[in-house]
Amino acid sequence: MKILVCISNVPDTTTKIKFVDNNTKFDTNGIQWIINPWDELALTRALQLKEESNGAIEKITVINVGLIDSEPTIRKALAIGADDAIRINAEPLDAYSVAAQMAEVIKKDPYDIIMAGIESSDYNGSLVGGMLAEFLDIPSVSSVSSLNIDGGNVELSREISGGKEILETKVPFLAIVQKGIAIDPRIPSMRGIMMARKKPLNVSEPIEVDSLTEYSVYELPKPKSKCKMVDPENVKELIDLLHNEAKII
Repeated sequence: MKILVCISNVPDTTTKIKFVDNNTKFDTNGIQWIINPWDELALTRALQLKEESNGAIEKITVINVGLIDSEPTIRKALAIGADDAIRINAEPLDAYSVAAQMAEVIKKDPYDIIMAGIESSDYNGSLVGGMLAEFLDIPSVSSVSSLNIDGGNVELSREISGGKEILETKVPFLAIVQKGIAIDPRIPSMRGIMMARKKPLNVSEPIEVDSLTEYSVYELPKPKSKCKMVDPENVKELIDLLHNEAKII
């Protein structure tokens, strides 16, 4: 059995975002890039499944659509424990083009389980996983918070309003994972970092795919207004502010 984990190369979540060229482009100067947090948790769970499988899971592969500057992030995934990696040498223009590029590669070398984070921390589109499953014509399960393998069956669960939904499926399938799939992401060890240098990172040339969306302009959220202090004895003023300014009562 083989597991593929889709990873995105995203800015560190503490990054101060800036735009250039009349707010039409993201300013990448000085940005520290990381594995998308949801994808990192997916990789962590995939590695746990491999350790629990007694040899049934033979390989964990990570795949990324990105240019050469995304390779340090991919190497981190290898340092965490992935066995090999695939980089599709294309700029990730939108969800459709990313899913199409990945599907073309995966069709040539299918996987039993594909895992993708529910969204990326930069654009928060929540689209790639579902689109990829459609391109591959395999089942997908969204919002997966746990994944366990018992023989040839896979048990998944996801949180729903007022409870938990338990599902079973057979491979191949794609799991779109969210909070709960793993508690904490794995941190690369020194040995893992050294071994990552020798692990295969295969570069695949892209196919021609038209992106279906484009970003015309970016806009930063408006700064939050200053905090207003209200005398605890002045209930009338507090009610007036909540009613007329905050508009929550």
